[in-house]
Order: sequence, then C-alpha cells, then structure tokens
Amino acid sequence: MDLAGLFAVALVAATLLPAQSEAVLVALLIAGDRAPLTLLAVATAGNVLGSVINWAIGWQAARFADRRWFPVTAAGMARASGWYRRYGVWTLLGSWLPVIGDPLTVVAGAMKEPLWRFLALVILAKGGRYLAIAWAVALSRQ
Repeated sequence: MDLAGLFAVALVAATLLPAQSEAVLVALLIAGDRAPLTLLAVATAGNVLGSVINWAIGWQAARFADRRWFPVTAAGMARASGWYRRYGVWTLLGSWLPVIGDPLTVVAGAMKEPLWRFLALVILAKGGRYLAIAWAVALSRQ
C-alpha cells in the first residue's frame, strides 16, 4: 500500500465506517520503505480530515433535528448536548478512542464547536495516537 492508500484508510477509519488505519500504518512502518514522519503525517492528515467530515455532518444535521425522519429524537439530542456542555471540548482528546471517538466528533459539530478549536484538539489526539503506535513499533524492532 502506498501513501494515498494510507491516507484513504485513515480518512475512512475516522468516519462512522469501520476501517483499521493502525494496522496499515504498522505494516508500512515495518516495511521501512517510507520515512516514519511521512507516514505519521499522512495518517494523521487523513484521520483528521475524516473527523472534520464528521464535524461538518454534525454541524448540518442539527438543523434537521425537528424532522420526523431524523434518526435521533429531540430527547436524544438534548442528552447529547447536555453531556457535551457538561464535559466540554476536552472530550475531543478522546476522539482517537474506538467506538466513542467518531461520534464525539459528530456531537462537536452539532454543538457548533469552532473549527479551529476542534482541529487543535483532534490533531493532538489523533497525531498522538499514531505517534504512540510508531514508537511501539520502533521499540519492538530493537
């Protein structure tokens, strides 16, 4: 797989669709054909872009909350809003977590989190996860 493939898998992995960007990153790190920093940058960029897509979906979806076909009830939206207000923007540091991380980015959009703050925390979280994976691979190869 090349850099475009890593980017695509990382992007899809950040959406609500299942994908394993970590496995692809590890395979490319072990192969050693590319500089680790390049791989980290590409994986992080793809994963963050996927999260921005989630944020944009949340931003736009909130305006349809009163429609009958909307998949989340008004009570569900109120719960999510209250939860986000209670725990705040710092929950985005958990955006790298499996299962709950992707929905967090959607909720941030629905709560109209400013993009600059969203990006700062998501880049930190997702880049940090990939850095930890690269570090673990490097340690295992010593």
